[in-house]
Amino acid sequence: MDSTERPRGPRLEWTVVASDIGPLFLAATEEGLVRVEFHAEPDRPDLADPLVSRLGADARRPDPGREDLLAEPIRQLTAYFAGSLRRFELPLDWRLSAGFNRLVLRELASSVPYGSVVGYGELAARVGQPGAAQAVGAAMGSNPLPVVVPCHRVVENDGGIGGFGGGVETKRALLALEGVLPQPLF
Repeated sequence: MDSTERPRGPRLEWTVVASDIGPLFLAATEEGLVRVEFHAEPDRPDLADPLVSRLGADARRPDPGREDLLAEPIRQLTAYFAGSLRRFELPLDWRLSAGFNRLVLRELASSVPYGSVVGYGELAARVGQPGAAQAVGAAMGSNPLPVVVPCHRVVENDGGIGGFGGGVETKRALLALEGVLPQPLF
C-alpha cells in the first residue's frame, strides 16, 4: 500500500497454528479475537477471504512469530493445549455473532468453567428461554470462537455428547483434555 492509499476497513490479522486437535485458523481485529476455525488448510492464501468480505477488513498474514494482534491468543491457546491454562483472558470481537446466539455464547463463556459441562436445556434456562434447547444448539453451531468460547462444554441433557462443528472426535479430545472424559486409549 502506498502513502496515498488508506486501509479499506478494520485491520485484520490472521494465521494458521498447529494444535492438538489439528490446524486452527485464527483471526483478530484491533477489538480482539474474531474467529477460530477448525481443520484449517495452512497453505491456502485465501483462507481469510470470507472474513475479509464480511468485515470489510484490511487483512494481513504475518510471518510466524511476528504476530501482533494474534500473539496473545496464540500464547493462550498453546498454554491451553499444554494443560496449563484453564481460563482464556482475551479481548473478543463479537461482531460475527448477534441476538440470541451472542447472548447464549456470552453466557457460556462466563459461566461454564474448564472441566465442567452444561446441558443445552440448562443453558437455555440460564438465558431466560427454558424451552429453547434447540436454539442453543444452533447458537453453538454458529460460534465464531470455538475453544475460546467453549461450545465443546455443551452436552445433551440426557448425558450424550451432542454434536460439534469441529466433529465429535474433536469435541471428545477437548473434553478429555479438560478431564471430563477419559483420554483415548490410542
